[in-house]
Amino acid sequence: MLERRNKGGPLATPLAFCITSAALYLATLASSLMTLNLYGRERSVDLLTGPMELLHEGWGEVGVLVGLVTILAPGIVIAMMGMILTAAFFEELPDWAPHLLAWYEKLRPWSMMEVYILGIFVAYTKLVDMAHVEVGPAAYLIAALMISMAATDQTLDQERIWQRRRVEGAIQLPDGNQVQVDRVSMADLGGHMPPPEHMLSCHSCGLVGVFPEPVPQTRSVGLCPRCGHNLCKRKNNSLSRTSALVLSAFVFYLPANLFPVMTVIKVGSGGGHTIIEGAIELWEDGMIPLSLLVLFASVTVPVAKILGLSYMIVTTRLGSTKKLMLRSKLFRIIDVIGRWSMIDVFMISILVAVVRFSSLANVEANAGVVSFAAVVVITIFAAHCFDPRLMWDVAGRNGQLPEDDACAGNAVSESSGTPSPEEQDKMEPVRA
Repeated sequence: MLERRNKGGPLATPLAFCITSAALYLATLASSLMTLNLYGRERSVDLLTGPMELLHEGWGEVGVLVGLVTILAPGIVIAMMGMILTAAFFEELPDWAPHLLAWYEKLRPWSMMEVYILGIFVAYTKLVDMAHVEVGPAAYLIAALMISMAATDQTLDQERIWQRRRVEGAIQLPDGNQVQVDRVSMADLGGHMPPPEHMLSCHSCGLVGVFPEPVPQTRSVGLCPRCGHNLCKRKNNSLSRTSALVLSAFVFYLPANLFPVMTVIKVGSGGGHTIIEGAIELWEDGMIPLSLLVLFASVTVPVAKILGLSYMIVTTRLGSTKKLMLRSKLFRIIDVIGRWSMIDVFMISILVAVVRFSSLANVEANAGVVSFAAVVVITIFAAHCFDPRLMWDVAGRNGQLPEDDACAGNAVSESSGTPSPEEQDKMEPVRA
């Protein structure tokens, strides 16, 4: 199996960063984020104020989303990582730890503190011309939290954790039968790589199984003996689900750009602002780099994701064999950049929270922000549903993938043995 792996040091290193993240997270919740002083009237807000104000204004969908990705998700993933690393110090990994580690991988992208810090910066630049602004300690704590959480992920070698999970027992087949499995190495197989169509890797823990029969492409062949994750060669109905989500994102993208995302009133004058108008306003104020950042994150990225996913869907359905490496790299880029479009949503939540001075100055969210938030979330799910290996399947680069039932066989550790160049050409990357 081919994968990108962080070969970190001892487990105590990510645990130390995780404890630091927990302390910074608690301090962030208890600190002020920003204080605005307008003509002697002062208002201070914290991390929770923005989601609550959006809820009070009737934009509950956006308020809940902001609260989930800035408050709930970071707290959950920090707690989960702390429990996982603590369990890893045991002689054998407890039964609950593999499930927790699998859920950590799913929830980690939804912790968007690194995106939120940019939202704070954009909001600050829009407020400095309106009133006196003081950035609270929470903003600096969020920046430190972002660094400590990234350091936790960077120093964590998940394979070291999985190695503490004994692989023995049986694979539970969908029909209820069980097949005994053993953990063997490439040396046990005589140093010969089995045919790719007889191998299957667990998407959760990376364990590779060798089967006596070709593995069916879409049907489940049981549960992973190491983590209990459902074993399936490819994501079910990947192209259909991705197509539906991309079409939905396109439908929401139109009102997201046509309708105002917020209304800004100062001393009785002002009006609605669309996303593009906000970027133009920053440009006219001389903040060209910031304007380009907003334009890239809020306009270019959503369009690129919709067009990019559409291109990959169409070429896969047509069975195209051209530019496979380019399309694979494009998918990885799309999968990474999707979250950064939340900058505008976070900026609006901060402005709505801090600028509450009645007719003197007021910021209200509008319908456009709901559509824009929907575009961001839908495209994230669309990228998750798309299976890039299908592009290689239709090009005939992954060997034969019949739909016949496969029998469970041996579980193979992916860490040993090197295939020949001819065998490497037949293997596809299992993890991006």
